[in-house]
Amino acid sequence: MSDVGTGTGKVVVNRAMSLDGFIAGPGHAMDWIFTHLTSDTFPEVMAATGAMLIGRGTYEVGRRMAADQDDAYDGGAQFVLTHSPPDEPDPAVTFLTCDIEEAVATARRAAGGKNLEILGTDVAAQCLRRGLVDEILVYVLPVLLGDGVRLTPPGLGRIELEPFATTRSGAVTMLRFRVRKEPGSSGS
Repeated sequence: MSDVGTGTGKVVVNRAMSLDGFIAGPGHAMDWIFTHLTSDTFPEVMAATGAMLIGRGTYEVGRRMAADQDDAYDGGAQFVLTHSPPDEPDPAVTFLTCDIEEAVATARRAAGGKNLEILGTDVAAQCLRRGLVDEILVYVLPVLLGDGVRLTPPGLGRIELEPFATTRSGAVTMLRFRVRKEPGSSGS
């Protein structure tokens, strides 16, 4: 069992990634992830998660995939950060149109002392730039995609990490890193 840290309320960027560094394939395809990774692969991660903050693009991809997915991921309250909420509300989601710091604070309150999971390349990059991320969790999957959406967007800049755990479950390797905070950062 890995040290996920329930009750500490950490902000955790959570990613599944191909060995060649992609979190989604061409056309934002993510179906390849569920060939290797299910909610049962690392159940302690889900148990430690109280809320999720998701970008609108990731939310839309997830909605399209939900009909084909048998394995539901229950990461607690879901918040989607967007410039334009959909016309038809989703009762399972709270849409936020505020800045990233307010969105993180709102989602952390809803997490009830558990971890806030950050999903979505742009939202994660915004959180990393503002020093709001405590940890990065990456599931490395045994596949090469060759193209797609990279783990981080261009221009993110250098961020120092401290590795603290490596866990393997079947063909999936979970890597965990603490984000090294710079003095004066606005992190948690």
